[in-house]
Amino acid sequence: MSELLPCVEVEPADTPRATASVIWLHGLGADGHDFEPVVPLLRTRATRFVFPHAPTLPVTINGGYVMPAWYDIRTLDFDDDDREDRAQIEVSAQAIVALIERERARRVPPARIVLAGFSQGAAMAVHVAVRYRDPLAGLLVLSGYLVAPERFDAEAKAANRAIPVLQCHGRFDDVVPMAAGRDLNDRLRESAEAPTDVAWREFPMGHEVCPEELELIGAWLRERLP
Repeated sequence: MSELLPCVEVEPADTPRATASVIWLHGLGADGHDFEPVVPLLRTRATRFVFPHAPTLPVTINGGYVMPAWYDIRTLDFDDDDREDRAQIEVSAQAIVALIERERARRVPPARIVLAGFSQGAAMAVHVAVRYRDPLAGLLVLSGYLVAPERFDAEAKAANRAIPVLQCHGRFDDVVPMAAGRDLNDRLRESAEAPTDVAWREFPMGHEVCPEELELIGAWLRERLP
């Protein structure tokens, strides 16, 4: 994937130049417009939001229907080692890294870049953040889970073992079970350097976001990107 992914971009309203960036990855079947409406609710300052569109792929669990997806999902069983297409994960990871590099070229240092995602996008955000070569400002994981768990320890870079994490999950999520989210959180905590904050927050909701969660996300982003 040589060209940059197409993106929805929201520039800061309070300043002519962004000094921080949030790259936010959507879930399966959605697109970059999915979380665009929440930007004003987060009340960040001098922050550019980048919402890339995933490539379109046939998705096995949806009968082979072609839709925006970061990778194919072959089964709903989170314990199946062959659940995801690993080659497609790596292609998407390279495309996401290219977006980080573009923010750096725009004079936003990695220490002012947050990687965020929802569901499949959250899985990709984790996959990229823990492997990125320089420390990032934070990792926001919404209804997420871990892909390629057997490669996590070998491929995680020391640079991001101290990355602050906010992980949110719905107690009644019937798409990504809370157990899968908890497993990811445990793995992030185990690999983190003390006293890194790897926060876990539950909300009385399904596979979605809620107003209370958005309030928390906004406060967390303002703290990470002052």
